Amino acid sequence: MRQTWRWFGPKDLTSIDDITQAGAAGVVSALHHVPNGVVWTQEEIAKRHSEIATRKDGSASGLTWDVVESLPVSEDIKKQKGDWREHIANYKISMKHLAESGIETICYNFMPVLDWTRTDLRWTVPNGGSCMRFDINDFAAFDIHILKRPGAAVDFTNAIADEAARRFVAMSEDDKTQLARNVTMGLPGSTESMTLTDVQAHLDEYGAISREQLREHFVNFLEEVVPVAEDLGLRLCCHPDDPPFALLGLPRIMSTEADYRYILDAVDSPANGMTLCSGSLGARPDNDLPGMMERFGPKVHFLHLRNVKRDGQDIAGSFYEAEHLGGDTDMVALIAAILTEERRRKAEGRRDWEIPMRPDHGQDILDDLGRRSQPGYPTIGRMKGLAELRGVMTALEHAQWGLTGR
Repeated sequence: MRQTWRWFGPKDLTSIDDITQAGAAGVVSALHHVPNGVVWTQEEIAKRHSEIATRKDGSASGLTWDVVESLPVSEDIKKQKGDWREHIANYKISMKHLAESGIETICYNFMPVLDWTRTDLRWTVPNGGSCMRFDINDFAAFDIHILKRPGAAVDFTNAIADEAARRFVAMSEDDKTQLARNVTMGLPGSTESMTLTDVQAHLDEYGAISREQLREHFVNFLEEVVPVAEDLGLRLCCHPDDPPFALLGLPRIMSTEADYRYILDAVDSPANGMTLCSGSLGARPDNDLPGMMERFGPKVHFLHLRNVKRDGQDIAGSFYEAEHLGGDTDMVALIAAILTEERRRKAEGRRDWEIPMRPDHGQDILDDLGRRSQPGYPTIGRMKGLAELRGVMTALEHAQWGLTGR
């Protein structure tokens, strides 16, 4: 695997110098300051390449911009309303500009209204560190009592709705404000976090959109952009829903193996692929991560390696961001499946045999606790995760292919 690191740009508390010291070979980044639906210009793309390639002292970092995460799919495209046709045209132009700059891999998602969703951004774990957490009861309290979405209560079990009501009554006004802010924070690094009014406006715009309609809109989008990606030599890879179940009465359509099978078969192209995020998919007990890697291997273009610990076996349940080797996903088995796929690709002669991977999320530990970095993206916690993943990779490589490597 090619070891990469997510970087949110010059304002990121983790610097390019830090990333080189962590031992990453490449960077995953995006132009978060550009509004969704707007063209990424050649000038802004070149500027980001230069920022990644340069240390604080002006010397060369040796790092390259390997993966775009994300080139956002606008809400208009997902809803097929408003300026959606113009946004698709702009998406194609941005893809062309990225390809011309040397980018080959673009990660994106197709989650309606909210991207990743958490109820607590700094939940304390037993060792004194902190992490992000999704609590289904707190989310229900937000949905039913803070957002006050019509009919929200019927989307939860009676037990969850009752617990949500109890928690809401016990919340201070500051607690309610903080919960709403956590849930609506939006895409990491984005400037487009939403107010409650924004969320409700989007829900009104979606109306009664069905799972089948949203899936059809996704296929329509892919039918437009995948042929362009193929011509440009780009690999598009869809990130799974996070969490991988329906929220706010809207369907989520990239949560299971069957969801990926449908989309990859609907627009069958080497350019239409998967971002295998072991944390997002691992939040559902019915997702088999090593098996999915084996079955989707040729279409896996990007890897997010992280782990979550579920509170139980409910499909829509609570979980928190665990240590990379400490959650419910068998990370050793998953990495073994990844290395097997890479070996197969290399024997096949694929130029992209080495799959880019980044240590995703991480717990705030040590000096991370005082830095207040982007939630989920602490420097030391991710470096610990990368070290653990690197150790598993090295051990498996030696065990499977001998001490001389591959």
